[in-house]
Amino acid sequence: MDGNGRWAAASGLPRVAGHRAGATAARRVIEACPKLGIGILTLYAFSSDNWRRPPEEVSALMELLGSYLDSETAGLVENGVRLEVIGRRDRLVPHLVRAIERAEAATARGQRLLLRVAVDYSARDQILRAAAAAARNGGLTREALALHLGPEVDLLIRTGGERRLSDFLLWECAYAELIFSPCMWPDFDGVHLAAAMREFHARERRFGAVPPAARARTNGAAARWLD
Repeated sequence: MDGNGRWAAASGLPRVAGHRAGATAARRVIEACPKLGIGILTLYAFSSDNWRRPPEEVSALMELLGSYLDSETAGLVENGVRLEVIGRRDRLVPHLVRAIERAEAATARGQRLLLRVAVDYSARDQILRAAAAAARNGGLTREALALHLGPEVDLLIRTGGERRLSDFLLWECAYAELIFSPCMWPDFDGVHLAAAMREFHARERRFGAVPPAARARTNGAAARWLD
């Protein structure tokens, strides 16, 4: 969810206004996901690196997140959305942790969409914690790591024109298709998401293998050589 601050600056507004507009964009995208056949959505709300921002902006972001959870939980329940917040919680203020726990409990039965929101999140730290947990519970393997991380990502969309992963879901994105959109997050909506999905479905995902059409051509050439 990148570009909130730049969107606000371009509109002559304070940065917090961009974050509020970004929360509205999140609602639009969440509502669009089930209609597009998306079952899991992960939003990068606050990275561990974001603690370096000015204290007043960090405080505003935390207050906005708490208010968003309180105001949106009923809608998430109504629309069958299950909320899961990933990342650290020990550095969050207690009332925000309680808001997260209330929202997760209230939405626990949602089955239309799993909404994962990354807060105080670092993929590198998550991998380290997963590795330590796997080592304590029988051994460090790919499968054990995957159990302690999240579902594999098929499509990663970064808005705002940036072209990097910025410590987001590094393990889970090993085979993800990447789309870098120039659209600032506050302007992103279901139309942009649908366009990204069309591009995703147009791509050929080989996972290192030879695609069937190419394999058929190769086999045919070999057969003619042997004739």
